[in-house]
Amino acid sequence: MTFCHYPLVHRCLALSTLVLFVAGCGSTDSGSQPLEAVTNSIGMPLLVIPAGKFRMGSNRGGENERPIHEVTISQPYGLGVTEVTEAQYTTVMGKDPSLTNPANAINSLSWNQANEFCQRLSMLPEEKSAGRVYRLPTEAEWEYACRAGTETAYSFGDDPTQVTAHAWYNRNSGQDTHPPGQKPPNPWGFSDMHGNAWEWCHNWLYDYDDSPTTDPVGPSTGKLHVLRGGGWFHREPDCRSASRFTEDPNSPTKFTGGLRVAFTSS
Repeated sequence: MTFCHYPLVHRCLALSTLVLFVAGCGSTDSGSQPLEAVTNSIGMPLLVIPAGKFRMGSNRGGENERPIHEVTISQPYGLGVTEVTEAQYTTVMGKDPSLTNPANAINSLSWNQANEFCQRLSMLPEEKSAGRVYRLPTEAEWEYACRAGTETAYSFGDDPTQVTAHAWYNRNSGQDTHPPGQKPPNPWGFSDMHGNAWEWCHNWLYDYDDSPTTDPVGPSTGKLHVLRGGGWFHREPDCRSASRFTEDPNSPTKFTGGLRVAFTSS
């Protein structure tokens, strides 16, 4: 799949703009950079993430998280501040009687359903007019946003005892998702990157390489798509920034996934 990136961030700011100042977004940045925000036609807040570099992966988890390698994100992209809720999903896709908690992050979708949501959101008249093309984020885009300039196990540090304060997961979730944004955001302003809904990514599973890479999207075909962030049913290690999970894209299973939309400009 080829992504079409926008040359100027301001083209995406069709509705409202908020400037947040954060620590340098890439490993080569020395000062603060603004993250510009937009609210789309169904009320989703999104942040536009500047290009930059980061170290992806971890030596603390499973074999599929290794080796740590340098990744360059060469173009800005938009990403949802929060996970998609059941209400937002039904606004775009139509009513679903199986969804009973409108304010909660949705966590009952196959990859194909999550991908279709992005496609239908892109087709809304206001979104077409604004030139926003929605999709699932790549793993690299997801981890770049989750880390938010950090190299620790979580965006809030290395201490697993702090997960309870920053995420809905196995020990405090009550075995369900929660409305997004109830836990503290990460340093760039994204909520629930750790825990709550398990989040589908665009790419098929692939093995990391120790060579520097730019905008990795993985293979064009595969058997398993990747999910990130851990969910309400996971333990502390599974909620780390580098943790990777996989699932068949066709079948909602006992846990399935949620999503956080990304966008580029047409």
